Amino acid sequence: MSLDGKTVLITGAALRIGRSLALAVAQAGGNVVLHYGKSRKDAESLQAEIEATGRKAFILQADLADSVQAAALIDRAREHSPLFALVNNASVFEPQGWSDTSLELWNQSLAVNLTAPFLLSQAFARSLEPAGVGRIVNLVDWRALHPTPDHLAYMISNAGLAALTSSLAVALAPRITVNALALGAILPPPDGSPANVNLERVPARRWAKLEEVGQALIFLLDGPDYITGEVLHVDGGRHLT
Repeated sequence: MSLDGKTVLITGAALRIGRSLALAVAQAGGNVVLHYGKSRKDAESLQAEIEATGRKAFILQADLADSVQAAALIDRAREHSPLFALVNNASVFEPQGWSDTSLELWNQSLAVNLTAPFLLSQAFARSLEPAGVGRIVNLVDWRALHPTPDHLAYMISNAGLAALTSSLAVALAPRITVNALALGAILPPPDGSPANVNLERVPARRWAKLEEVGQALIFLLDGPDYITGEVLHVDGGRHLT
């Protein structure tokens, strides 16, 4: 598969899974617009690493909790290069459950995890030339389709993003495919807290490899355009148990 000559915008690209997705796009021949919120040095380091491979990388800062900044990100990215694809990866992930979720966290989670992908997708679709085609990939949790009471705001916003994926797949067809990757045990929590993962509940009996997530993304970016509205689980079968 090849993304030669195509540019992909990835939100939350400076760290963790977002970083691995950006590297996967570059390895597949694509250029990358790296969005970051606060991790400028990490974004610059990733930019240098990608450019060392001969691909182009551009960095853009935006607070996705701010709807104005989120809505403007597509046009800012297009100043560097026409966009072929949008990958909505950035998210707010906090462990608060139903009893201790604050209104502030609830609003922030919905803004970053759901409203920003909506605004970005809307702007992306409007930015395409009349005969242009493109792809959108949303990153969700495997529990988006199997909500649990923990991480309440994160779970509800993820469930909304999965529903948005299905809705936009119909609304933006046939020129834009819209799919989602539902991830399982990929990386430990960023805050250093213990990873609450019971591998006995994972049929694959292991954590995922970051390159497996990248392979799944490239499939949705460069695979058949007859696939749209799908939520592809990269969770070792966890959603089945």
